[in-house]
Amino acid sequence: MSDLLTHAEYKAIAADLNPPAAAFIDGKFRKGSGAPLPTTNPATGDVITTIATCDASDVDFAVQKAREAFDQGHWSRLHPSERKDTLIRLCKLLTRNRRELAVMESLDSGKTIRDCETIDVPETIHCIKWHAELIDKVYDQVGPSGDDAISMIIREPIGVVAAVLPWNFPLLMLAWKIGPALAAGNSVIVKPAEDTSLTALRVAELAYEAGIPSGVLQVLPGDGPSVGEPLGMHPDVDMVSFTGSTETGKRFLRYSADSNMKRVVLECGGKNPAVVMSDAENLDHVAEHVVNAAFWNMGENCSATSRLIVHKDVKEPLMERILARVRDWKTGDPLDPANHLGALVNGRHCEKVASYLGDDALIGGTQDGPYVLPTIYEVNPDDKRAREEIFGPILSVLTVATDDEAIAVANDTAYGLAASVFTANTRKAIRAAREIKAGTVTVNCYGEGDSATPFGGYKQSGFGGRDNGIHAHDQFTEIKTIWIDLTDPKDGDNVG
Repeated sequence: MSDLLTHAEYKAIAADLNPPAAAFIDGKFRKGSGAPLPTTNPATGDVITTIATCDASDVDFAVQKAREAFDQGHWSRLHPSERKDTLIRLCKLLTRNRRELAVMESLDSGKTIRDCETIDVPETIHCIKWHAELIDKVYDQVGPSGDDAISMIIREPIGVVAAVLPWNFPLLMLAWKIGPALAAGNSVIVKPAEDTSLTALRVAELAYEAGIPSGVLQVLPGDGPSVGEPLGMHPDVDMVSFTGSTETGKRFLRYSADSNMKRVVLECGGKNPAVVMSDAENLDHVAEHVVNAAFWNMGENCSATSRLIVHKDVKEPLMERILARVRDWKTGDPLDPANHLGALVNGRHCEKVASYLGDDALIGGTQDGPYVLPTIYEVNPDDKRAREEIFGPILSVLTVATDDEAIAVANDTAYGLAASVFTANTRKAIRAAREIKAGTVTVNCYGEGDSATPFGGYKQSGFGGRDNGIHAHDQFTEIKTIWIDLTDPKDGDNVG
């Protein structure tokens, strides 16, 4: 925490910000043809700026410029080491402007400055750098074709990629998309969430400054009907990578079917369990991870632990420790580095989260303007708080009598994004990790892996691919087979 500034210093940076207010298309800021959109600070209600949003005509123009850039090959056919060097320059510019980006992110989204400074901005830079460093280290393949032929299996960039972002991690989800997509040589059009467009626009400006050519990275602010749907339906968009709600993700599958069968990769919702077995060790450690998993980023996190499934033998001592830790999590002004929880992203979402509050909370259960205090309920498996994705700082506790029951309850959901298992028995840990239907299962900790590990979900939590790792890089490419016949035509008719 020593690298953090004071509350007053962050407020001073905020006062000096000059946020972008227009789309970034073809290497410059351009006023979109859509309705003006005031973007507000959710903690105060103050208007930060008014953005000139885009509509379908701007989508057509941006796609045209993206296709031209791709076909010209200034980026798509650039030597891999040169693409790497350009993305590394972008990372240096992001590092140089990291405080501006952190404050802009906090103001725009309600996220705490401590998270923006210590997690979101550093991880954004790390993600882009990781994929940049991968560019010239991923080898294509030669197939086992025998002596009469050579078969080459090569990757080619897929073309024009639309990246549709959520509002809960604007910078980090931007990096998860553009890092591998740009590394692979694609042209990328970003649609940021309506509530959180500012940092994506600033990153696009810095990317152009770093040397990414015009048309290769563009950002189109606007709503779903005006920008998201036209991108999903556009016949010259080759792929959509989406992170957000399951309901909206399904729309992009329909758009693909109704247009050009573009590739679609979805990372959607979750109702993620933490399973604490009877032999879990160090309950202080367990409590620390459960509280962080449930309330980090105000619970506005697809992989947040929103269900604690705890064995009856350890429930009472664990809950004592959890409640004690929650009391240390302060809620308030996002620009105050002392606060762990900031404001929910907008009034509409705040009302939705508050609708789950009741008078039976073990702790919390109250709303104060744009803030919802960290809240814990003890519920049964049929309670809507145990089944629906709330996307807020609410943890539901379910008690089980056996380890088998715990796994069954963990799997009793339409989602399958992430899960955690706490046990001292390695065999039980591996068995549970195998049996829980989730894309990421952590043992004796909460987490999402790192840049090298794929992230995505089972069931209605995901579709078509994964973010992070080489898997993410590969999904932004087409796989091509080149077969070369080595037989001598004079030897007779041979078909390769």
